[in-house]
Amino acid sequence: MFDIKEELKKLPESAGVYIMKDVSDTVIYVGKAINLKRRVSSYFQSKPRSPKIEKMISLIDHFEYIMVESEMEAFVLECNLIKENRPKYNTMLMDDKTYPFVKITLFDKYPKIFLTRHHVRDGAKYFGPYTNVTAVREILKMFRKLYGYRTCDKKLDGKKVDRPCLYYQVGECPGPCSGNVEEEEYGKGIEEIMRFFEGDSSGVKKNLKAKMLECSENMDFEKAAVYRDMLKAVEELGQTQRVTAADDMNRDVIGIAMKDYKAIVQIFFVRQGRMVGREHYLVEAEEDEKPRVLSDFVKQFYGGTAVIPKEILLSEEISEKDLISGWLSERAGVKIKLISPIKGKKEKLVELAVENAQNLLEKDMEKLKRESERTVGAVAELGKLLGIPAPYRMESYDISNTQGFDSVGSMVVYENGRPKKSDYRRFRIKTVSGPDDYASMKEVLSRRFARFNQRDGSAVENNDSFDKLPDLILMDGGRGQVNAALEIADSFGLDIRICGMVKDDHHRTRGIYFDNEEIPVDTSSEYFKLVTRIQDETHRFAIEYHKSLRSKVQVKSVLDDIQGIGSARRIGLIKHFETITGIKEASVDDLSKAPGMNRKAAEAVYGFFHDGKTT
Repeated sequence: MFDIKEELKKLPESAGVYIMKDVSDTVIYVGKAINLKRRVSSYFQSKPRSPKIEKMISLIDHFEYIMVESEMEAFVLECNLIKENRPKYNTMLMDDKTYPFVKITLFDKYPKIFLTRHHVRDGAKYFGPYTNVTAVREILKMFRKLYGYRTCDKKLDGKKVDRPCLYYQVGECPGPCSGNVEEEEYGKGIEEIMRFFEGDSSGVKKNLKAKMLECSENMDFEKAAVYRDMLKAVEELGQTQRVTAADDMNRDVIGIAMKDYKAIVQIFFVRQGRMVGREHYLVEAEEDEKPRVLSDFVKQFYGGTAVIPKEILLSEEISEKDLISGWLSERAGVKIKLISPIKGKKEKLVELAVENAQNLLEKDMEKLKRESERTVGAVAELGKLLGIPAPYRMESYDISNTQGFDSVGSMVVYENGRPKKSDYRRFRIKTVSGPDDYASMKEVLSRRFARFNQRDGSAVENNDSFDKLPDLILMDGGRGQVNAALEIADSFGLDIRICGMVKDDHHRTRGIYFDNEEIPVDTSSEYFKLVTRIQDETHRFAIEYHKSLRSKVQVKSVLDDIQGIGSARRIGLIKHFETITGIKEASVDDLSKAPGMNRKAAEAVYGFFHDGKTT
């Protein structure tokens, strides 16, 4: 049970990002804070708020947080998590704004440097993205003064000589177009700039401090102030380095903290250069040796059905690294690297994972034990009950319809006892007429298995939920449901374990049907509670989809009667207000802000719902 008052006491007084979740573990809000303890606690204090915020607070069941070092880091991470989770109550932040990269054209004889918002595979080196555009611009101006580099589009081959431009005249470009600098000499400045953007700012800071001191000693305080401002910009930009990568590679970042034979392993998931989520695991160890514990964890974690990224960063140098790397590469079908970075941005990411693992180890050990019992422990119990290895990945299916109308199917995925919502899938039944749940379930499973058989082997890159088979499928029924599912799996040549939930006369689960026998269950056990949570989540997901289809049909029929509201405006209104009640209660001004709407159309909608009135 999550005790909010107790959890608030454990919050650190440091910068970070907080993640609000509802009772179904759905992310409903992501925010940043300079002081996590003060900011998160403010939500649970009595003070006037807008109705929207009050509604959000009423839905908060529990929260999580990730510590960072600065407000700038928190801002970048907040943007990443919002784009990944699209929380309901982050409406003002859910845009697709892109932040600039610094581009260095290494494919040129004399590379040029400039800002761009487009990241493409063209052989250039990209750094970023950066949220503080002003700071980046100041940094680039500073480098022009310190080292000099070109921004022009001239094609320089070392043969043709042009008249140098104004930047050469003011000392901000060494003039490669005029033959005034050798390629090697020009490259030294580019290398120094690249080292800075890779996370090593020590050389630049030392250079700036020396120039600032020199100007001060010469009583040139105005110029000294310029170098002081440059130094400040360098330090501010450096704050973003740990939560975003310059490339678009998928990688996992793993840090470990350990004490008294207990370890917390923290994993950050970086996708396309952005940190998009994290998980943590409580590990019971036989010895207080981080490298060995981390090595065992890596083998167990990636030995399941988890997607394996091309690069895994580790906080400790582990034994058998080459052997494990080869094994993972064989499983994934591509080269997998295990790296223990000692400098640069990758090392900073690992540091961040270790810091968060240490914080959990110090403040949340008892909570983590309970969480482990209801997730990983429950999975192990279920495997023991069925006489199979602990099923890392479980999939559950359900059918929902109203007398056969708009039949839909749902696929819910749990990995290691936790919901993996990114792998949830919905199916609109296409081949079955009427309320035939057996036939509908066969269609859903056929489409799911067909997608697996059609995979192209690129699951590491695509992270497609259909590219992985479950260790166990849970059916909401007994012998009939299980046999139907086994028949479909067999037709695709797949050997998958499938079990069903056998109900009593009161529709309560009395046993699990598996391997041609009904196994009694302990209703007080953690495995039974886990199976019940999975069933409830599968029902919820299917019913939610069915309701959304019904509501769209109902809204469509109502809005069709309004003159001047065609399909494009109807869709815009539905997406903007979500419900017919929201459209009814909106003002003319609010209606006119919906996609495709203008004042005249907004007045028509308002008048339709308010007896012809237009204001």
